[in-house]
Amino acid sequence: MMSSLDKAGTFRLGTRTVKRLGYGAMQLAGPGVFGPPKDHDAALAVLREAIAMGVDHIDTSDFYGPHVTNRLICEALAPYPDDLVLVTKIGARRDDTGAWLPAFSPAELRSAVEDNLRHLGLEAMEVVNLRIMGDVHAPSEGSIAPLVEVAAELRREGLVRHVGLSNVTAAQVAEARTICPIVCVQNQYNLAHRSDDALVDELAALGIAYVPFFPLGGFSPLQSETLNAVAARLGATPMQVALAWLLRRSPNILLIPGTSSVAHLRENLAAAALELAPEVVAELDGIGG
Repeated sequence: MMSSLDKAGTFRLGTRTVKRLGYGAMQLAGPGVFGPPKDHDAALAVLREAIAMGVDHIDTSDFYGPHVTNRLICEALAPYPDDLVLVTKIGARRDDTGAWLPAFSPAELRSAVEDNLRHLGLEAMEVVNLRIMGDVHAPSEGSIAPLVEVAAELRREGLVRHVGLSNVTAAQVAEARTICPIVCVQNQYNLAHRSDDALVDELAALGIAYVPFFPLGGFSPLQSETLNAVAARLGATPMQVALAWLLRRSPNILLIPGTSSVAHLRENLAAAALELAPEVVAELDGIGG
């Protein structure tokens, strides 16, 4: 059965093809992405509604909670639909206070993959993103070869089918591609923050998916005011407009907006059907300066 998500089209993710609007599970954990959800049953309902609405791509990590979102996904959705692609990320851990700490040793990376598999109830992860812990919102320069080599070994062993990268520079993507195939890159990118413009286009030419995070992150008051005005004219929410702009920006962009509310989930997914006229796109383009 065709869903509204089909209007946004599909793109390849490794050897799978997914709808371009998916779901990010991060917000299902407690405040600060730490601890259990406020409402366990509501979290399960969001996941089940996402699948019912046609989502076939869920982004998660075992350091969300930690261990919270993966267990919720398994409880809500296992046995998984054949077309569902679960993507996780490794490279960080949480301490007892909820702080985010790097976890880059070979043993930590392997353990992270094994934790994801155990808590999701899987024998192999379809895609594992290496999350490079630099600044929270921007990558840091430097070689990532040792980390990618560990991921490549896990791929050879069959624990990981495909490798992606998160919070990386174009040079790091190029370096990683000399070690093993890279199927996706997950960086901060939105209407206001477009430092990855060239990388988005380069990856599109290579057939590699680009997955932006923080679709409304870091907007100035003036930028938010412009977006709000456009959204009001279109009878949409600012988030819907921001997501629709990203879908239009490049065919290799896959979106993973997150929420812990069924109502907000439906709003976000409705962005797949939101059409932006050329003059609206031009106005939105101006937000980024």
